[in-house]
Amino acid sequence: MMRIALGGIAIESCTFSPLPSRLQDFTIWRGVEFLDRYPFLDNYAGRAEFVPLLYARSIPGGSVEPAAYAAMKQAYLDLLRANGPWDGVYLDFHGAMHVRGMDDAEGDWVTAVREVVGPGCLLAASFDLHGNISQREAATLDMLTAYRTAPHVDYIETREKALHMLLHCLDHGLRPERVWIPIPVVLPGEKTSTEWAPGDRLYAALTESDTAPGLLDISLLVGYVWADEPRASATVIATGTDRAVLAREAQRVAQRYWDARHEFQFGVPAGTIDACIDWALAAPEPCVFISDSGDNPTAGGAGDTTVALAALLAHGAPSAVVASIADAPAIEIMLAAGVGATVEVELGGKLDPITCRPLPVRGVVRHLAPGENTEAVLQIGDVHVIVTARRRPYHFVADMRRLGLEPLAHKIVVIKIGYLEPDLKRHAPRAFLALTPGAVDQDIERLPFRRVRRPLFPLDKAMEWTPSA
Repeated sequence: MMRIALGGIAIESCTFSPLPSRLQDFTIWRGVEFLDRYPFLDNYAGRAEFVPLLYARSIPGGSVEPAAYAAMKQAYLDLLRANGPWDGVYLDFHGAMHVRGMDDAEGDWVTAVREVVGPGCLLAASFDLHGNISQREAATLDMLTAYRTAPHVDYIETREKALHMLLHCLDHGLRPERVWIPIPVVLPGEKTSTEWAPGDRLYAALTESDTAPGLLDISLLVGYVWADEPRASATVIATGTDRAVLAREAQRVAQRYWDARHEFQFGVPAGTIDACIDWALAAPEPCVFISDSGDNPTAGGAGDTTVALAALLAHGAPSAVVASIADAPAIEIMLAAGVGATVEVELGGKLDPITCRPLPVRGVVRHLAPGENTEAVLQIGDVHVIVTARRRPYHFVADMRRLGLEPLAHKIVVIKIGYLEPDLKRHAPRAFLALTPGAVDQDIERLPFRRVRRPLFPLDKAMEWTPSA
């Protein structure tokens, strides 16, 4: 029976963030601990033995510390060596990891894997569509695929597609080719969602290529904009057995993306935080959601800026929720004081001191939820702030309700996010996107890019380009 190794590493690394990603920021699963990522394996029972080795994942953050990366890579490679030989290896990636002092971290990882397993073993990988794929990755891997939805609702299907391709090629003795075309466009995910034009149209059009003879997969990655490294761009990768077909389809998809570059826009009205608050207060809906997009922890933001909170207080917002601000020292003060106590703290601005300074506030502790990542609710006037020991996203209304908050009862709910995740979108009567400052600033032309390949749209708007394979 064929033997397939499972494992990988995933993080979005914002190179503009002052917050390093350390080993303790990763959750590392070994063996059967991460098999629940692949609920479809029973569909392939009897065809192959799937051996889970190691999978590491972190919430997006700054560049990974070299020692942390080296430790995780070595642990994975040791398991790979000890449990071989292998017919195939499946790598479960995000695709936007940056290690301080190293470009193309995933390319380094797959190169190391190839050195261990040798040239005869087939390598397959799946990626987030916000991954930045290098030529080295495309050349070293035998096949790869990526999500086609943002927000991501097809992640399980994508993992299965990668494994299905791998087994198909092993069953039929195929060694597929890849055509890699980087597109000199880098845009935030908040403009490239597949829920509205032109993203919906461009990704729907991929199905035209799916039936092309000799093509196993075609993937369009919009890339990760907050990585200042040479591989940062959109990419088309076609995998299959007929190179002429791969080149034709990849060039067609790349050209469509390039032609649509001026059409990409935010899915909701966007403006300064002050403008968004004004719009929200004037809106007839009883509850309005505002994205604090520049400090989105799921894109790599520090999650502790107080720009939105300060603006709400300055506007005298009649009732609001802020989810959230990471501040471990403030949490300690609130734990010591207890529920119902009035405390004075300097909130936020500790993880990302570049964007803002700590904000002195006086408020009442309304809720405490001690745990591995302690959460608290601090009421400052009419604003309820969720404070956490470590940064975390709030993508579900239920996560706020379990802290004693009913967010929909407040006029304004500020979420540190870009586009709203499905549950929030379902509950939001109206939403605005605040172009707040921070490590993941949506106004990307304000960012100090120094190492990306130029010319690059929209940094170089007058550039011309034609895809070639």
